[in-house]
Amino acid sequence: MTAKKATSIGLIAIVLWSAIVGLIRSVSEGLGAIGGAAMIYSLASLVLLLTLGFPKVKTFPRAYLITGSLLFVCYELCLSLSLGFASTGTQAIEVGMVNYLWPGMTILLSVIVTRQRCSLLIIPGMLVSIAGICLVLAGDRAFSFSEIAASVASNPLSYGLAFSGAAIWAIYCVVTKKIANGSNGITLFFILTALTLWVKFLAAPQPEMVFTLRVGVNLLLGAMAMGFGYAAWNIGILHGHVTLLATASYFIPVISAMLAAVVLNASLSVSFWQGAAMVSLGSLLCWWSTRQR
Repeated sequence: MTAKKATSIGLIAIVLWSAIVGLIRSVSEGLGAIGGAAMIYSLASLVLLLTLGFPKVKTFPRAYLITGSLLFVCYELCLSLSLGFASTGTQAIEVGMVNYLWPGMTILLSVIVTRQRCSLLIIPGMLVSIAGICLVLAGDRAFSFSEIAASVASNPLSYGLAFSGAAIWAIYCVVTKKIANGSNGITLFFILTALTLWVKFLAAPQPEMVFTLRVGVNLLLGAMAMGFGYAAWNIGILHGHVTLLATASYFIPVISAMLAAVVLNASLSVSFWQGAAMVSLGSLLCWWSTRQR
């Protein structure tokens, strides 16, 4: 495995992850928010079992096994259900954008918790990301805090889950790096996520699952995007150019919005694209602040 090939595989992972928002939302429209997510994570778990295999759980540090699995499952539930419970495809894309606050949050938390060195550039980076989210939430209406509040109030569950997911994933990234000791429990965590979703699905009445060709195709694509995405990223990080991959990953919000707009046939305003670009730019500035010496 050459570094160039591994980097290319890692870049493929970024494209695959970028497609997840639109695919999850599309599947949930036919199978329901909980049922659709349960199906996607079940198939993604199968993909990971075939590509990465089942991890040797006995070798995992106990703290990583418990804390890592809990944080991962909570994040994936927040992500998938925030998209599934969105009122429209356009709102699902907005909700997905809120979730992409996690890169900046991760860096900020790393600075606070692990005392990672950074420059003052992290402050404008976070402000630009937050301003980008505000611009996304304002939509094609005049930019005002009342309009932003109205957008959030229209579906507080979805927006709340997305923001909570961003915070949880930031904690996961910082905490597991310290306690994992080189372990990779992604396959186990996906299986636990799928099981949790099925328990929730069976615990209460759910809307009827309506399988169509479009839903079936997007279900398979969503599962492969998740499963192969994690597998490809693992290869890229282990054998590729990590700096290039890290830089490219901060453009996921823009790529994700583009792919989701195609999958969901959604029309997005100019201000949305400006906001998405600001989210990516803000995250990139936060990352760059840690590169300064």
